[in-house]
Amino acid sequence: MKKCFTIILIALAGTGFAQEQGKVWTLKECVDYAVANSLDVKRSVYSRETGEINAFQSKMQLLPTINGNASYGYNWGRNIDPTTNAFIEQRITSANMNVSGSLLLWNGFRQFYATRQNQTEFNALSEDLIKAKNDVILNVINLYMTVIFNKELLGNAQSQLSSTQQQLDRTRKLADAGSVPRGNVLNLDAQNATNELNLIQRENALNLSLLQLKQALQLPASTEMDVEVPTMDVQRDLVIDQSADEIFSAAVTLMPEIKAAQLRKRSAEYSLRSARGSYYPRLSMNASIGSVYSDARLEFVPNGQVDVVPSQIGYVQGTNSPVFRDVATPQGSLQEVSFKRQYNDNLGRSLGFSLNVPIFNGYATRSNVRRSVIAREQTHINAIQLENTLRQSVETAVNDAVAAHRTFLSAERQVSARDEAFRMTKQRFDAGAANFVEYQVAENDLFQAKSDLLRAKYDLLFRRKLLDFYQGKPILD
Repeated sequence: MKKCFTIILIALAGTGFAQEQGKVWTLKECVDYAVANSLDVKRSVYSRETGEINAFQSKMQLLPTINGNASYGYNWGRNIDPTTNAFIEQRITSANMNVSGSLLLWNGFRQFYATRQNQTEFNALSEDLIKAKNDVILNVINLYMTVIFNKELLGNAQSQLSSTQQQLDRTRKLADAGSVPRGNVLNLDAQNATNELNLIQRENALNLSLLQLKQALQLPASTEMDVEVPTMDVQRDLVIDQSADEIFSAAVTLMPEIKAAQLRKRSAEYSLRSARGSYYPRLSMNASIGSVYSDARLEFVPNGQVDVVPSQIGYVQGTNSPVFRDVATPQGSLQEVSFKRQYNDNLGRSLGFSLNVPIFNGYATRSNVRRSVIAREQTHINAIQLENTLRQSVETAVNDAVAAHRTFLSAERQVSARDEAFRMTKQRFDAGAANFVEYQVAENDLFQAKSDLLRAKYDLLFRRKLLDFYQGKPILD
């Protein structure tokens, strides 16, 4: 029964997990999916789009502004006829149309430098987006390495359990034949149980690392997933032929956070120049064209008939008799002037210039300039701090890579020695020349050495990829 349980446990660890694997993800697929679904990346994308809108808007503000307005309404009682400015007491219908424009001619280059500032800030936000993607990529690579490291540890634990099980079966047969003490069987059985526990722990570690990778990819924990173990050239990664200064020199020209810091230094300089422009006058040109209409405007339209009416023009001297003259009066009616005619008759145009000279504004301009100077100095400090942080990160990465290189070489020699020691101890144990304690110690030492070698291997690979990242080399090969 115990033997059957062990066989089932090994099978579950080797094939039961595969039943939950589902899709097998490559490293590139994981990275692409994580970048596409990262909330930090999406937030950075929206920030970049906002910066693009601001840059476009600041460019458009260099163009003239044109506005049109129109009104139409009714008035009752005593009103002013908008076409004659005369008081009338009747209901009128009026309309007003106007188009006006303004062009900024000069304001101390404030708008010019504001446009440069917004464009530079947009470029900095573009670098921030690259930085956000890089952070996701490095995190996914680290988690991916952890998964395949735990997969190999699980395989190592399966191999150890299988070896112990085979030795237990052989020792049990020898004990039944009376060739070895029964205590050897009990000791191997206990070791077998320990290896079973270790196998379960390794499987749990693998499941946990897969869960962390799913979380980084924004996948539900219930998603079936497995990862592909990439082909790795460890011998190539053993070579570290660049110094920390050489890698830093490449990184300082490639890392997006450094580029963004330099761009924000330039943006702060443009902001300062724009603020200083408020000391200078503002010159603008304004123009407008418009017309009005009112249904109260009437005109006399003759109908062709003429009435002759006598009209007194004076008196006869001495008799004071009135003197009359026939006056011809055309006949007709008052009619409303058409909209088109009123539009043409009332059309007005204007063109002017305005000059605004700043004299005193409560030190607002001076305060803005001083704040801009402080902001510029802060961007200089931020750029220096980021460069120092990058230098420290590169130096730490190089030191870690060198240490990982040495650890890997030492682990390789240790595995070779432990493997030979275990082989010899197993031969002696099988021949009855070594006790179980010696056998158990040799087996555990070999298992630990293999685990250390795997850990050193993937640590070295990740450290080398980090160095490649700082040098702008592809890290998804």
